[in-house]
Amino acid sequence: MTIDRRDFLKTTLSGAALVAAGGVGLSSCAQGLPSTEEKVKDVELKLSFQEGIAPGNNLNEKFDFMEAHGIVGFEPGGGGLGGRVKEIKEALNGRNIKVSAICAGFRGFILSTEDAVRQECMDTMREIIVAAGELGSTGVIIVPAFNHQQPVMPHTQATRDFLCEKFYELGNIAKENGTTIILEPLTRGEAFYLRQVGDAASICRDINNEGVKCMGDFWHMTWEEASDMGALLSAGEKYLQHVHIASRKRRCMPIEDGEADNYIEGFKALKMLGYDKYVSYECGCKGDRNAIVPQSIQLLRDQWKQA
Repeated sequence: MTIDRRDFLKTTLSGAALVAAGGVGLSSCAQGLPSTEEKVKDVELKLSFQEGIAPGNNLNEKFDFMEAHGIVGFEPGGGGLGGRVKEIKEALNGRNIKVSAICAGFRGFILSTEDAVRQECMDTMREIIVAAGELGSTGVIIVPAFNHQQPVMPHTQATRDFLCEKFYELGNIAKENGTTIILEPLTRGEAFYLRQVGDAASICRDINNEGVKCMGDFWHMTWEEASDMGALLSAGEKYLQHVHIASRKRRCMPIEDGEADNYIEGFKALKMLGYDKYVSYECGCKGDRNAIVPQSIQLLRDQWKQA
């Protein structure tokens, strides 16, 4: 499409005039966002742990620790999940903990140039989605391609169209099982494709399938986003299905990187969106888990109150 320079200038100047006359354009945009005051009273911080976060030698010991510290979500890995459904259900029985998202675990990758590798991804994702549905999970996290996965489709519009087609198929499977698939943006050091939350949300919008959602990860957002708040708001209430959290320098427990571990602006965005899903720990730990994890939980709760 060709843009006439004079028309462009007219449009730009008229927009500037609107702002100068009272900010009509900006205020109209702002009206589309819920204010913090509208939803903050109804929003609670629902923390979730991946399996390796809590100390303990088995699921029951880990869940005991989690319940003692008010953790209400559990994010298991997707590898072999079908064979663990009974184990997880029994361990959660009678507890105030639910399965949040499922962390990947599929084999193959969807953007492979090889049919067999793509099919392996579809088949294993289907298995995980079915298990996720049985567990009442909010969704199964998927990454289109990691940097080490080769050979891979080129970064083109045709590739994006293909991705949308395949994710639409997976979204239908997810809906049939009462769950979703969740697109996760990563840093450029881990994945060439899909690095920002807004990109993931735009794919969800184009696919237009209730079974396809996206997520934000504070670790990846540290390096790829200009603003935590902007990144999460770009997904919006419609598409944001899950959030990962870690310390902001070394990907350890939130608190272990000192003053760098500030999540207040992102938490403000979650409150503005009325976000009712989980903020899930995906990180390592440099210190004693029995001491560090409770301190980290308290830090996040304190910052949630400040947001």
